[in-house]
Amino acid sequence: MPHRDQQTEKLNVDASTEDFARLRWLFRNSESTNEHLAGSDQARPHRARHLLNVLVYEPRSSAAILAFLCIAILVLSAFPNSWMNGHTTVSEPLPMSLSSLSAEPALATTVAVHTARSASISSDRNQPYGMLQGAAPDKGPGESFRFPVASNDLVALSLKVDEPIMSSLAEGLLRIGSHEAHAEGSPATTSSSSSMIAATDPSTTADVSSVSIRGVSDKEIRFGIVAPFSGPAKELGRQMKIGIESAFNLANDVGGVNGRQLKLFSADDGYEPSRTGEAMRQLWDDHQIFGIVGNVGTPTAAVALPFALDHKMLFFGSFTGANLLRQIPPDHYVFNYRASYSEETEAAVRYLVRVRGLQPNEIAVFAQQDAYGDAGYEGVAKAVRSLRSGDTQPIIRLNYKRNTVDVADAITQLRSHKASIKAVVMIATYRAAANFIEKTRDRYPKMIYTNVSFVGSTALSQELVLQGERFADGVIITQVVPAVNGYSRAVLDYKKALAKYFPGETPDYVSLEGYIAAKILIEGLKRVGPELNTDKLVDSLEAIRNFDLGLGTILNVGPSEHQASHKVWGTQLDKSGHFNAIELE
Repeated sequence: MPHRDQQTEKLNVDASTEDFARLRWLFRNSESTNEHLAGSDQARPHRARHLLNVLVYEPRSSAAILAFLCIAILVLSAFPNSWMNGHTTVSEPLPMSLSSLSAEPALATTVAVHTARSASISSDRNQPYGMLQGAAPDKGPGESFRFPVASNDLVALSLKVDEPIMSSLAEGLLRIGSHEAHAEGSPATTSSSSSMIAATDPSTTADVSSVSIRGVSDKEIRFGIVAPFSGPAKELGRQMKIGIESAFNLANDVGGVNGRQLKLFSADDGYEPSRTGEAMRQLWDDHQIFGIVGNVGTPTAAVALPFALDHKMLFFGSFTGANLLRQIPPDHYVFNYRASYSEETEAAVRYLVRVRGLQPNEIAVFAQQDAYGDAGYEGVAKAVRSLRSGDTQPIIRLNYKRNTVDVADAITQLRSHKASIKAVVMIATYRAAANFIEKTRDRYPKMIYTNVSFVGSTALSQELVLQGERFADGVIITQVVPAVNGYSRAVLDYKKALAKYFPGETPDYVSLEGYIAAKILIEGLKRVGPELNTDKLVDSLEAIRNFDLGLGTILNVGPSEHQASHKVWGTQLDKSGHFNAIELE
């Protein structure tokens, strides 16, 4: 019989010298392996010679066999130390690159080869072609070299290969296992072992569980937040992130949720919708997040929400009361903790009319000129219409531009209004609101100012106190969480976590809201169990009933109710900027 190098030269394939070197490597190892198993039985033909005979003289099988040999090289290269299972034969290193086996242009990609624990390369003398088989016997003639795997779960091995090659090799492997083996009289392989090739991302391959869920591994769950971490509203983003991370850190310190640590990745959009889309893509593509928690803002939500829905991604606990996140019936992936702006502004208007004795036409709205301002204004108008028994007379609206403190036009409009205005419901952020109060307080000393919770209560208080006691005194802010200076169970737990993980930070209404939203999310994650995906989490959240965090109100979620709380609290600043609780009814 010709020497194996002479046989190799007869192969009619378009391959390079390096590729034939890899084949020789495999044949030499196959020969040494058979010698080890056969002992001194010299009558038994070498498997490598038999395989070359098939490749040269049986064209029908040669293409499939060559495809299998290539996949064998890839698999064996992934286990250079363990595939020999203790044998002492030393082989030359396997070259790692495959470049010339494909006639198509090479498209470099990262490929994860998933194989079950029982997968093996057979060395049975009755199987002359050697194949990746499922449940080979452990001993005797069918003894197989097995790839050790840490658990019964599927595992991912990241290999850099050419995409066209992998497609061809996978097809060839299936043909060998299901057709060629039977044609040659080989025992049929079982189906207990599965092999599949799937595209994956290199940043998550090494730590992904058996069924790959974006942002979820055996060790962690990744969430993202898009918020302003720069610009005039940056304190809102910073405080929301602090609150969420306080709750996450508490859970992580006791082992995480079902053994997984909770991680929060942030992206800055500066409270500008034009930057929100890129921030969402950054979290999705670069950080491979599982879901969104605590996004800040209404105009930015108008961009972030469609992105989340298109990607079937959880959109949880946003810092906004806008109705676009409160559809009827609710969007499947969208959940809210807080009361809506309609509920906050209705509570404020009813307080002004029923408690303070104002007429509806004595109320004006100072609003940001965007979707946030629109949502708040519509809430005020709705409340006024209900009090007027359907009267549609418009409410005066005083506008300012987002991310500015320019309130000159709003003040000019207020001064030009003929009717007496005794109260202003403010749909603004803290710096613009403080500037408006400062520039109107002396002209309208008895004016009542109310704000919705999004203003950033602590930041507003600090801004007003800097201007002087008379500017802070009497300013009202509706809240969606209890008073931070109180002693409720939820507030005490929050303060303890804040002091532990962010020492020196002052308790804040925004960070308290982030903390509570994260606690609800964690409860949903716990109820899912270890087998986590988005739909299971949605089902778990929708099953939360009578959940008591010690807020003074019970939280409920359901298939038709994706807002856990409808409670609105009232607070009022004194001269020193401290918050005092007030009854809104």
